[in-house]
Amino acid sequence: MARKNSKSNGKGDTRPKSAAPPADAQPTSDLRTYSIPDYRLEKPEFTISQVCKDDGPVCYEIRGDLDAPVPPLRPSKYLQPQQCVEIYRWMLLNRKMEQALENLYKQGKVVGGVYFGLGQEGCSCASAYALRQEDWLGPMIRNQGSLLVKGFPPRDIMMQYMAKAGSPTFGKDASSHLGDIEERHVCAPISTLGDLIPVLAGVCLGARLQGRNIAALTYIGDGGQSTGVTYEGLNFAAVQKLGLVLIVENNLWGYSTPADMQFCVKDLAERALAYGIPGVIVDGTDACQVYDATHEACERARRGEGPTLIEAKMMRMKGHAIHDAAAYVPKPLFEYWRKRDPIARLENFLLERKWLSPEQNQGLIDEVDRQLEAEREAAVASPMPDPATTPQNVYCENGCHTMKPKYGVPRVREAVPDSTQLKTSEAAVHLR
Repeated sequence: MARKNSKSNGKGDTRPKSAAPPADAQPTSDLRTYSIPDYRLEKPEFTISQVCKDDGPVCYEIRGDLDAPVPPLRPSKYLQPQQCVEIYRWMLLNRKMEQALENLYKQGKVVGGVYFGLGQEGCSCASAYALRQEDWLGPMIRNQGSLLVKGFPPRDIMMQYMAKAGSPTFGKDASSHLGDIEERHVCAPISTLGDLIPVLAGVCLGARLQGRNIAALTYIGDGGQSTGVTYEGLNFAAVQKLGLVLIVENNLWGYSTPADMQFCVKDLAERALAYGIPGVIVDGTDACQVYDATHEACERARRGEGPTLIEAKMMRMKGHAIHDAAAYVPKPLFEYWRKRDPIARLENFLLERKWLSPEQNQGLIDEVDRQLEAEREAAVASPMPDPATTPQNVYCENGCHTMKPKYGVPRVREAVPDSTQLKTSEAAVHLR
């Protein structure tokens, strides 16, 4: 039995003596310390805990300062006034399109479900606005605003949800599973969460082999960020210094599970440290913060300096999909984030700085309404697919996977001289 290492001081004190540090131990002053850049002007502290009831649904209660005043937007370091107005317009179009989709669903015109990005318009639109034509986008199901910014008209997205013949997938897929790798440089969403991350890393690698460093933007939620493929794709991008820009949309709920019960780190941006890449925190309801962080990450990507992880903190203001009423979310939490509506905040920002007059603002809103109504009518009028076309565009035919280089001739290594190669009878590995 081991003997206790203790010493009495004559007064009954038998506290163990502190063990001496090993001879090769580093002094504490040499320990690594890190800081995560945080652009937010407020840092809410909430605690959500589960309330168990004997005979009732699972409920949650929230603690924290829910009456804090709404902070102003942080002025952008890069955006000009007219660019802020353009982002505001994209955000309005994003929300009004989703409202139209909700009505179409209630009218029985949508095939399948509808996934909303209510409260996340600033994140989707401002981040996509930072991309150039040669850059790539891999949106998730709630990033329909980024599709609009990248050039998809609202009718395409609405026809996709209605499985119309005129939709980008000719009625063979639903939801927001659409893309355009030829002109708009958009990879379609993948249902299994995290799988777009290695795909976009591969896009960056392909561009580099053609002599170009590009930025490739994609998203993941707070729940999907814990998947293995997220780690694999981001780690590969970090090692190869590929221009992946990953926005982690921390919207506080992974379906019906609160963030406090999903992970132990305080900020998901801390996970960037494990990959050896920069991590940044922004207020996801502040379009200026989102744009600035994404712009800087894209510039870094184009310089060949590797990926960046941006954590955007905000609230998903509806359930997982239209079938989910989100009854599990404490009502005070919804009220807190409703006051931080990203569209209302940017609207007030533009009006206060007189970058947009009240009359101009109303005119812009009216113009978006007219555009959306015309797009909705065109989508509804589009016919359903002819059953005879069902087998078409299903299997790969006529070299459909042939892709021409976009940025240059791929670089290849010269062949190794035959004299240095293994003989046909020689094993590559000898086990004895």
